[in-house]
Amino acid sequence: MRLVLVSDTHVPRRAKHLPDELLDDVHRADAVLHAGDWVDVATLDLLEHRARRLIGVYGNNDGPELRARLPEVARARLGGVRFGVVHETGAAPGREARCAALYPDLDVLVFGHSHIPWDTEAPGGLRLLNPGSPTDRRRQPYCTYMTCTVTDRALTEVTLHRLPRR
Repeated sequence: MRLVLVSDTHVPRRAKHLPDELLDDVHRADAVLHAGDWVDVATLDLLEHRARRLIGVYGNNDGPELRARLPEVARARLGGVRFGVVHETGAAPGREARCAALYPDLDVLVFGHSHIPWDTEAPGGLRLLNPGSPTDRRRQPYCTYMTCTVTDRALTEVTLHRLPRR
């Protein structure tokens, strides 16, 4: 099972549209997990239309229309792996222990907010993944998103995709 992980798209504030490379991966994916800060309902509509399955949450920059359609936290079992999606996890120091305590029922937690790619494992085995942002790199060298593969009920491959500078 191939998954696309994305967050902090901020369309149309940070970009007029999502990058073509990301949209191509969305088309090929079995599921897309979006960790909030869509900003525009049109982006949600686009990904709902293009993705085979979309699991998303709202972020701090998402208004009432998006909050009416999306939860604050989402959970899904994909290929036997227990995924969670949330926008904010708090400050980086202590994140692993804090998230392991908050989400003991998960194998993988996808989060956003910082625009900083993140891939760590908490005590007890919770994997924490932040795909960064495909449209707003902030102080990062590249805009990014992630893909991952689930095989035999395990996360077997996580790839951070760096997008070309616009």
